[in-house]
Parts: sequence; C-alpha cells; structure tokens
Amino acid sequence: MHITRPRAFRRTVTVLAVTGLLVTPLAACAAGGDDTGPAEPIPAEGVDDGSTLTLWTRAPIERQANLLVDAYNASHENQVELTVVPNDDYVAKVGAAAGSSGLPDLFAADIVYVPNWVEQGLFQDLSEQIDGLDYKDAINPGHLSAGTLDGKEHVLPFALDLSMLFWNKELFAEAGLDPEKAPATLEEFSAAAQAVQALDKPDVYGTATGLNCGGCLVFTWFPSIWASGDQVMNDDGTESLLGSDSAQAVYDTWAELQDAGAVLPSSTDETGPTWTAAFSEGKVGVMPFPATLLPSLEFDAGVAGIPGVDGGASTFVGGDGIGVSKDSKKSAQAWNFLQWMMSEEAQVEVLAKDGNAVSRSDLADNEYAAADPRLVTINEVAAQGSTPVAMNFQQAFNAPGSPWLTLVRNAVLNGEDSVPADNEEITAILSQ
Repeated sequence: MHITRPRAFRRTVTVLAVTGLLVTPLAACAAGGDDTGPAEPIPAEGVDDGSTLTLWTRAPIERQANLLVDAYNASHENQVELTVVPNDDYVAKVGAAAGSSGLPDLFAADIVYVPNWVEQGLFQDLSEQIDGLDYKDAINPGHLSAGTLDGKEHVLPFALDLSMLFWNKELFAEAGLDPEKAPATLEEFSAAAQAVQALDKPDVYGTATGLNCGGCLVFTWFPSIWASGDQVMNDDGTESLLGSDSAQAVYDTWAELQDAGAVLPSSTDETGPTWTAAFSEGKVGVMPFPATLLPSLEFDAGVAGIPGVDGGASTFVGGDGIGVSKDSKKSAQAWNFLQWMMSEEAQVEVLAKDGNAVSRSDLADNEYAAADPRLVTINEVAAQGSTPVAMNFQQAFNAPGSPWLTLVRNAVLNGEDSVPADNEEITAILSQ
C-alpha cells in the first residue's frame, strides 16, 4: 500500500480539537515552554520509590488510560492516581489548574491542543530523556512534533487515534462488492457507498459523516487531499490550499453521494457527538472512521487508509499526548511512568493486546497485531500520518460557523460554486 505522508507543520499555535472544543486562553500561565524542566537530572529510567503520582486524562481515552495505569500500578512501587474528566470540561479544568499552579504530575491532551499548551509552558522539557531512548526514531513523529517547541520535546504519545476507511463486510457482500477489498480511490469509495444504498434496506445508508462538524471533516477529509499529493495549508499555516483540484474532488464526491441519497440524513446537521454511531450499529456501508473504535465493533469490518483521488492513502493522526506538568515536583517518578509507557511491555502487552494502535513503528507488527491484519494496517498508516496545525486553526476550521464549514456546506449541500471565495475566507483568518 502506498502511503503519502503530508509535511508536518511546526508553529506556535492555538488550535481546536477534532471534537470541536474551544481552546480558551490560559491567561495566568507562563508564556513559553523554555523555562520549565526538572530541577535535577533524571535517571534514564526515572525513579520508582513508592511515590504517588497524579494523572489527568479526558474521557474519550479512558479505556486506554485505565489499562496503562492498572498495569503500571501492578508492577511498580510508584502508584498513579487517575482522574478522568468529561471531554467538555477538560480544557476549562486544565486552564483553571494551570493558573493556580494546581496541575497534576502528568496530564494528557488531545494532540491538537498540545502545541498551544507547550507554548504556554504547561509541560516540562523532556528533551534529554526522550533523546536518550534508543527507539526514539520509532516513536510516532506526529505526536513528537506537536510537542516540540524551539527544538525542545515535551510530550510522548499516550493514545493514538487515526482516521481510517472502515467498511461493513456483510453489507459489502450483500451489495455484490468484494468484502475483502478496500475502495482504493475516491471514485471507488463513492461507488461502494452507492451500491450499499441501492440495497434499499430500512435504516441502512451508504455512508455517513458530520457535515456540521468542522473537526470531524478535517479528521476525515484532509487525508484524501494528502493521499492525492496535495497539502491543505502552506508550510507555516497561514494560507489555505483547499481550492486545489484534489480538494474539489473530495467536495464533488460527497455532493454526488448527497444527491444520490447515500449519506445518512442526520449527517446534514451532525455537530460531532454521534457522527460514528450509525456505523457502529451496522447501519452504514463505508466511511472514514476512528481507528480507536475498532475493538468496540460487533461485526466484521474492513480497515484501510483513507484513499485519494487516484489512489494512495493517508490519515489524520489524532489521539492524546502526555507529559510532565510544570507544577510537578516528582519529575523523576513521572518519567518512570512515561518511559515504561513507551516500553515494549506497555505498548504490546497492554495496548496492542487490547486491540489498540501502538505508538512505536518498530512494534507495529507485534504478535497481537499479527493475529489481525487490520491492526497491522492501522499501525503502518499511523507511522505516516500527520496533524496539521496553524495559529488560527480554531477559527478557520473547527469553530461553529467557520469558513471551512461554510465551504463544505456550500459545496456539498447548497450546490454553490463558491470554493475559491470560501477558501480565501479561510486564508483571511489563518493569516491574521
């Protein structure tokens, strides 16, 4: 499988998560991450002396967090106390704690928040420790890059979430499609969705998405543009490139599916909370879908990278990064948890065993993934994906009523030929 990797954007950024939450300013926080770091040198494996560590994470990765914390606590003198925060409350909780020097020892963040929080000095500099890992080159580059500022590294991957193309094999077979073959181009994706729609089964649709969810759309549509060899923004994130031929092909494909009645009707007003539900219930034939939900599916689903116009495949690397907070006085103990989390024991025997993607490419073809080729595919694509960021990503793409949403809705729902003008509106915000 050919994978096209987009260029990684590296700027000081304020961004919005794929889930659509606003990144609020943390006014009381220190500016810049350069001055934060452990007071004393940390041993390569940290310190395991029976200390109690606090860790915060958001609810969408509660399963992975519990697995890692339980396994660590069972095998170490240190003990981690995990707090799981509702997704909608997480940014406010972190902001309030950061302003009052009350952050936990460790905290995770949606990877698109990470650059903003690194820039504001919420994470300690872990460059020496991360650079000392003999498998550093195998760590997911998108997550490392998101946590790097001025050459200094602050976070490691906590849990990966990738946008992948999923299809319902039973519905494919019923529609006369090869259930073992992934749609390899946008045209094949459209044809497969329309074939499932043609079954005319009650409450079953060819595909689904979140047409009123900017984060859902960047997560699932940007990879088709990357796979086609194009970019969504310029290198410094100040110009939108979403008027390209490949981008237009994405809009045309979804407009065609909408006109054919092959898109789940609730997709029109879907703002994010339930955009994956219908596929999970076996009522959608094929769609870009979060890889983290694979273990929860109760039917046989195929998995592949998201295709481009003429082939290729790519993915939006989402999920959460994790680091040591600026307020922790237990940096050495916190690093003990982080370096164990990246170990083969944790990545394979905890995460991969549960059907999750690993954060190290050298462990992609592990014994558990080998038993399920879909996991190997996810792991391989994970090493090639990216998370685009920009100073005004939030306002341009994820905010309600963003020019990105306007572009999509005009092109797909309203039949308006306004992509060039809408693309200029995105650029106007990115370049502010």
